Amino acid sequence: MSLLKIMSIIGTRPEAIKMAPLIRVLRGTAGVEEVLCLTAQHREMLDQVLSLFNLTARHDLNIMKEGQSLTHITARALEGLEEVILREKPQMILVQGDTTTTLAGSLAAFYHKIPVGHVEAGLRTGDKYAPFPEEINRRLNSVVADLHFAPTPASRDNLLQEGLAPDKIFVTGNTVLDALKTTVQPGFVFPDPLLRKIDFQACRVLLVEAHRRENMGSPLEEICLALLDLLRAFDDTLLVFPVHRNPAVRGTVYKYLREHPRVLLLEPLDPLSFHNLMARSYFILTDSGGIQEEAPSLGRPVLVLRDLTERPEALEAGTALLAGTKRESIFKKASGLLQDSAAYGAMARAANPYGDGRASERICQIILHYFGRSPSLPEPFEP
Repeated sequence: MSLLKIMSIIGTRPEAIKMAPLIRVLRGTAGVEEVLCLTAQHREMLDQVLSLFNLTARHDLNIMKEGQSLTHITARALEGLEEVILREKPQMILVQGDTTTTLAGSLAAFYHKIPVGHVEAGLRTGDKYAPFPEEINRRLNSVVADLHFAPTPASRDNLLQEGLAPDKIFVTGNTVLDALKTTVQPGFVFPDPLLRKIDFQACRVLLVEAHRRENMGSPLEEICLALLDLLRAFDDTLLVFPVHRNPAVRGTVYKYLREHPRVLLLEPLDPLSFHNLMARSYFILTDSGGIQEEAPSLGRPVLVLRDLTERPEALEAGTALLAGTKRESIFKKASGLLQDSAAYGAMARAANPYGDGRASERICQIILHYFGRSPSLPEPFEP
């Protein structure tokens, strides 16, 4: 029997973190040839993840340019992917999540009539501009994809409501929890000397991660002002903020926070350091979708710095609170957790609704079944 050639396309650090466990499973599966193609929509932060998981790519389009627009990313990715697809002739293309690379990967596969497997399918806010451009990217991916790997039952239900075929939707859990099994280490020593100096027992570390396009400008200013309010109100807190390299993010964050003695502004961290920093923080304030999925496994409450989230399971399970982007709302929600130990404990103990660490195995078996290489489908993930 010939090898089953599966091409994975990734372009950003979040995609790489979530695809790395699946790529490793595919590469360890008999009869499968996994081909990794990078668009490098993000460069350095993507390379960090590949190094951590010891992954090499067969193709690297290296499309990143300073000041790149969404149009530029899409056009360059499509052009580069066409050449790779014609050369490799994969039998299936895998894309992850909702980035511009994901959209370009799905379109490129469609143009060449190659089946698409969409990892982390079915997330929705219902507002096409929140988040931007991710909400439309993932909706378009769902139109193109042949196999939909939904992380939760709620994501599956979103796809069913849009009329997608039930036998093409599979609840797998989220692959990011597969990654956490290998990255979080009790005895981990941070390579950054500034992080090594933190006494996590003597102070409450508030970890911040904010970078989304819709939060740039006034919303990010409001976030920074709320963080300063928290530092003034609670003198046992230390703020740690790995700052995204986007100049629009850096300009605002450094303007408001760089002078405060209890603020530690860092370069973006490698996943190993970031996951272990999450595990030792008191709670996390973020506009990141992935962190809403990761933190509950570590017993860390999340304040979501957005007005809408495509991950309502975290809100329903009690692992996250929607804090919005207004100064007063953020301060109120964060103060509540810092003052009310019972409320904090309830969030910290809530069960993670996003997976059990076996998503990659399920996805691999589903792909094999689709091509007639496995007699059965796996049992779906149940929260």
